[in-house]
Amino acid sequence: MLIIMNANELRQKFFEFFRSREHEIVASASMVVKNDPTLMFTNAGMNQFKDIFLGNQAPGITRVANSQKCLRVSGKHNDLEEVGHDTYHHTMFEMLGNWSFGDYFKKEAIEWAWDFLTKELQIPENRLYTTIFEGNEGEKVPKDSESLGYWKQCFRNPEGRILEFPKKDNFWEMGETGPCGPCSEIHVDLRDDAERKKVPGNQLVNKGNPLVIEIWNLVFIQYNRKADGTLELLPSRHVDTGMGFERLCMVVQGKKSNYDTDIFQSTISEISSITGKEYGKNEKWDIAMRVIADHLRAVSFSVADGLLPSNNKAGYVIRRILRRAVRYGCNNLEIQTPFIYRLVPALVRNMGGNFPELKVAEDHISRVIHEEETAFLKTLDKGNRILDRRIEELKKEKKDVLEGSIAFELYDTYGFPVDLTQLILRENEMKLDLDGFEQAMKGQKDRSREDASVEAGDWKVIREREKTVFTGYDSTEDNVMISRYRKVKVKGREVVQLVFDRTPFYAESGGQVGDMGLITDGAETIVITDTLKENNLIIHIAEKLPADPKVMFRAVVDKEKRDLTENNHSATHLLHYALRKVLGDSVEQKGSLVTPERLRFDFSHFTKLSKEEISGVESIVNSLIRKNIKRNVSDEVPFAEAKKMGAMALFGEKYGDRVRVVGFGDSVELCGGTHVASTGSIGMLKIISESAVASGIRRIEAVTASGAEEYLNNIINSAEEIAALLNLKSTSGIVENVGKLVNENSALRKTVEKYRSQSATWIRKNFEQNIVQLNGFRLIRGIAEADSTEILKAIASQLRGTSDDLVLVTGASVEGRASLLVMVCDRLVSDKKINAVTLLKSIAGKIEGSGGGQPFLAIAGGKNPGGLQEALDEAEAILRKF
Repeated sequence: MLIIMNANELRQKFFEFFRSREHEIVASASMVVKNDPTLMFTNAGMNQFKDIFLGNQAPGITRVANSQKCLRVSGKHNDLEEVGHDTYHHTMFEMLGNWSFGDYFKKEAIEWAWDFLTKELQIPENRLYTTIFEGNEGEKVPKDSESLGYWKQCFRNPEGRILEFPKKDNFWEMGETGPCGPCSEIHVDLRDDAERKKVPGNQLVNKGNPLVIEIWNLVFIQYNRKADGTLELLPSRHVDTGMGFERLCMVVQGKKSNYDTDIFQSTISEISSITGKEYGKNEKWDIAMRVIADHLRAVSFSVADGLLPSNNKAGYVIRRILRRAVRYGCNNLEIQTPFIYRLVPALVRNMGGNFPELKVAEDHISRVIHEEETAFLKTLDKGNRILDRRIEELKKEKKDVLEGSIAFELYDTYGFPVDLTQLILRENEMKLDLDGFEQAMKGQKDRSREDASVEAGDWKVIREREKTVFTGYDSTEDNVMISRYRKVKVKGREVVQLVFDRTPFYAESGGQVGDMGLITDGAETIVITDTLKENNLIIHIAEKLPADPKVMFRAVVDKEKRDLTENNHSATHLLHYALRKVLGDSVEQKGSLVTPERLRFDFSHFTKLSKEEISGVESIVNSLIRKNIKRNVSDEVPFAEAKKMGAMALFGEKYGDRVRVVGFGDSVELCGGTHVASTGSIGMLKIISESAVASGIRRIEAVTASGAEEYLNNIINSAEEIAALLNLKSTSGIVENVGKLVNENSALRKTVEKYRSQSATWIRKNFEQNIVQLNGFRLIRGIAEADSTEILKAIASQLRGTSDDLVLVTGASVEGRASLLVMVCDRLVSDKKINAVTLLKSIAGKIEGSGGGQPFLAIAGGKNPGGLQEALDEAEAILRKF
């Protein structure tokens, strides 16, 4: 009989089962991936063991089990649009897994999976089905008869219980190249007995039935796929299993939806309480509550792992997920104010025991979500107004199709989701030109793909080496041998990636940029332009491959750049310490960038720093620098001991059992980077800016050593020049005199602005006397008597607010140079596809210039004022074709 357990009990049951079979239970890796350019998020349990599968790292343990938090919202694993509408798709989910690194293989993996499900959990055998790989003649890969044999030993009656499927279902691959192998899935039939009698479950496996679903996938990694597509057997075979925890809870708790399990019900109950809408009474409400409960987990775990919503890469994915939740709250639950942040405590109560990072970051998560909700609600309001206006225009024109370009602009510029656009259109008995939207999306993706395109060949192995030994803490030179290399095309440019047996080059990590330098064998010198860390490999970027890659080389780091980088890196530690002294212990590092030229330090704080606070931070740091405190480094310190030492850990980072501790007096941090021998080398620190970069995150940029010296000298020189202009004998009277000048300048600026506004009005009225009627719109053109492009902008601003059918093309000769301006009203951008930037570029050659802007306004400058009239004539000729 099925044993019913809550989620926490079930997770522990899994751990205990595999612990009794000599598996070590390891913590989940961060859901936000670092040091792997191929992934933004952990999307499978195997991600944290990728280096072992790739052969870059020897397994310290051969048997492991864990529960890995995963996120799938992009690429081929994109379930986002199904989330909330069905019973089992999620963005963030837990993956239970057991692993063998060159230890046991198919027999044990299959037997243990069967025992856990049928004996430990008492899932009836007659509800289970398994699948195996049917083989592929084209790739010369045989059927997985070995797994078939073991499954036959599990079932008392295997007839109709073991099914064969092709590559797309039962052959797992890490990517286009790399480790791969057949897999064997376990499916469960949750239908009622009556339904099971009508249609056998084996006819519904892999058919999309929400109650006949896969719960466990056993992957047998035994091949390596090369760049040419061929397969070769791996020297060591591995087992990688993954079981969907939410689905398993559904099975064990006797539910027919993941959302009906205790994993989600506490959050859904809280949503119901806040909104006053009961779950289970209205399908529209239910979908919204499921979406919000799911998305809350994805966003909260991501923020807990150090990610913030943004407009770039992983940050944009999280922002998109949160906005989707807000949207469902607005549309389905009629909540027009921020409320999702209020659900965080319920999530932490439910999952914080197994994922302590949630508890630690609870307040931070709530604040981030609250600010994002507030901002997006304003965006939704703006997008709604734009869409409503266009819908009214379409109705007047007796049209019922919204242009794809408008939907894309709403999506791309305002973050307005296309499915919301379609929903609003349906309510108005209209539809979207989806092909036009997808074409615009494709253009954007193609441009992004070109910007990020990387083609990598196979590694050429010269000598086997488990891991590169980093010697750069002690020296900036060393004798090295190339252990492997490959050629890589980045944006069409070919470079070579080199891996050494040992290296003094520091690989970009923890905010510190990678080292540059050279390697030489005496006869040939190869420049190293960068050093990166990919998975667990230290990779050196070179412009070309050495003539003989098998000889020994002398590796030499660019010491000047390394020294300057170390100054800035050590200064970030002192800065962190000083910020906590001035602002309090709530300050936590949220990221950094350390280059030879400058440092950038992001930290948690919700208000702008005052001048006094900035001065206080600088004072503490520079005092520590003058004390010339010696660096204290402790390598291979147990993590728990490092915490007792007071070492600060970077928020969102995953640390191993043993860590490196770097200290300068009372400043003690976990850090793998390189540092100065003593603080005096830093010279001094000067903060050059302090700003907000995200919700609750501030950023300080600063310079040290020669950079600080140059910065201060520039300020002093500027002050002396100002003093000379004011006829002052010293710089001491600058502030008083500049204050008077500022007041005088402010009055003068108002006079100038009034003059320019009056000039723009006068010129505009003259232009309007010669309006050209074109095909469905009007053109205003003319050369202005203006002494500034600001007057041209003022003309455009005045005209843009008066009509929706105007194009303005104007120019002026300003101080011997030509200025051109093109303004297009919004409706013409969308309806007529008239683009100000495109038109400007078509005519800018007449003034021997160039420029840019936005679809509705673009400006160019050139050195040939004599070509202005010709440019205006050309513009009219182009516009007559619309």
